[in-house]
Amino acid sequence: MNSSATTAAGSRKRSRRSTQWGMFFRGFLKHPVMVGSVIPSSDRLIGKMLGRVDWADTKLFVEYGPGVGTFCNPILERMAPDAQLIAIDTNPDFVAYLQDGIRDSRFSAVHGSAADVAAIVAAHGHEAADFVLSGLPFSTLPPGVGAEIAAATHAVLRPGGAFLVYQFSPKVRDFLTPHFERIDHDMEWWNVPPAQLYWAWKD
Repeated sequence: MNSSATTAAGSRKRSRRSTQWGMFFRGFLKHPVMVGSVIPSSDRLIGKMLGRVDWADTKLFVEYGPGVGTFCNPILERMAPDAQLIAIDTNPDFVAYLQDGIRDSRFSAVHGSAADVAAIVAAHGHEAADFVLSGLPFSTLPPGVGAEIAAATHAVLRPGGAFLVYQFSPKVRDFLTPHFERIDHDMEWWNVPPAQLYWAWKD
């Protein structure tokens, strides 16, 4: 690739990243209790969060609150050719942005609630999910919603699957413990703000 082509590619990448940050910030301003942070997750957080996924045994990966797709491409890069990623968001602007920006036959962006994950999974031809990822701010969701999402997630996961959660408050553990007996925990300090990471396993 010549220097002019390299410069153009770099310019497009910076432009798209700028658009992502702008979209993410606007989403935070419109729906702060659903977005939870004004800054997208760091690459270190993404790598650590996805590092425990058994990609060879993953046919369906579900993400709650994908926002501008910070996790979507890293997930798609790791998934098998015959696997599927379903991203569920209550913000129609984010859904439209993802549908326009990610052209991968394995990807579906759905405007809906994470509490309805079982129906969404079934509508896409699956009986269960292998892994579910969430960055939703459980501690600031409307009363009852966090508990409903945790219960629905446990029900939709296959045995051996896991609910992957990254949060800025450790209170999310209160939503996980009624449904998951084995919960692994870690921290990612190289994130703004530092994040709590949880892997809740359905044994």
